[in-house]
Amino acid sequence: MPSTSRGCRDWSSRLPRASPSRSSRPQSELERHFEERALAAGARILREHRVTELVQEDAGVRVTADGPQGSVVCLAEYVVGADGARSTVRDRAGIASDTHPATVSALMGTVTLAQPDDLTKGWHQTPRGWIVAKRDAEGRTHIRTLNCTGAHADRQLPPTLEELRQEVSWIAGRDIAMDEPRWLSRFSDFARLARNYRTGRVFLVGDAAHVHFPIGGQGLSAGVLDALNLGWKLALAVHGSAGAGLLDTYDLERRPVARQVIDQTQAQLALMRPGPELDALRRVFTGILSADREHGHLGGLISAQDTVLPDGREGGACDGATGTFLRNAVLSTADSETDVTGLLREGRPLLLLFGEEGAGRRETAREWAGVLNVVRARPTAEVPYDALLVRPDGYIAWAPGGSDLKEALSAYFAEGAVAAGHR
Repeated sequence: MPSTSRGCRDWSSRLPRASPSRSSRPQSELERHFEERALAAGARILREHRVTELVQEDAGVRVTADGPQGSVVCLAEYVVGADGARSTVRDRAGIASDTHPATVSALMGTVTLAQPDDLTKGWHQTPRGWIVAKRDAEGRTHIRTLNCTGAHADRQLPPTLEELRQEVSWIAGRDIAMDEPRWLSRFSDFARLARNYRTGRVFLVGDAAHVHFPIGGQGLSAGVLDALNLGWKLALAVHGSAGAGLLDTYDLERRPVARQVIDQTQAQLALMRPGPELDALRRVFTGILSADREHGHLGGLISAQDTVLPDGREGGACDGATGTFLRNAVLSTADSETDVTGLLREGRPLLLLFGEEGAGRRETAREWAGVLNVVRARPTAEVPYDALLVRPDGYIAWAPGGSDLKEALSAYFAEGAVAAGHR
């Protein structure tokens, strides 16, 4: 995966960080929000259905699913497998994976402790492993454990309250009583990476494409970013507005990121393994974390905002900005003060023009007026260019100094393109 050290200046570091562009949200909240948006867009949600057959045909994909009322057959132009680590879509599409076997075992659950003070909030390290505890507003305790003595004999076996109690007590070195389990689950450092994210009209996102040790919320974040990357490209393709090779860029851009996340989580787990031989390494790494607060390199790795997308165009010139994530800069237009996030809310690509010098770019982009959201903004030192082409996912598709704007527009969008949802 290319980085900003590829021989170009690190332009992205000059963009503002004061305006927040990343936030933390509980998974349950995100799921409710996504479902509401899907229903509002006219999606049909079929619960308690399982895919049993997937057949690619000339004009689309035929999917058969079994549910409470029998079989349902759906015909679609494209299919996206977002059906988790045991993805049926991945298997039915014949997409192979590379895997790494589990070496640790871990449990998680929400319980009520008999003595709440037996396990205080935070991370607890002992010579036998780790316990992470967090109390919720209703007095329940969310617990995660990590046992580095080896993988569980059968990680598909559902855990029990007694197993969690014994594991927590063993790691803590004292008996910790608990009851009223709300949910229980087990996980490990088993890792999987699909060898390709696309085969024909079938795509994979999230855990169907990549699985790793769940730490730092990187699995959820990677899955959301997969969907964000693929979603706008599929929307353009369905409306006949995508450039010829646009859908191929999904695998090119997202699969290397997943490989990087797997490497990161394996490195983080290595630092968590017990043993005095690792104490010196942990102390050194603690110093690195402290020294990195100002630069934010490790934070960028976790949030994935340091990702530089590869330029798949032949002979694509490096301008130092293309392929980097545009920070949420504050912008002043003739109508109001806004920011990048606000301008991307419609889900359309954005052509930013700054001052009079950017006026000529509007004429260049006229053939793509149906798909672009063209916005004139006052020049700002935060964005040192007279124009920028920004993708719906917040990445810079073009900046002056590299390839021609018309070339970039042709690579992404069909000429005379109509915006998805704006026909």
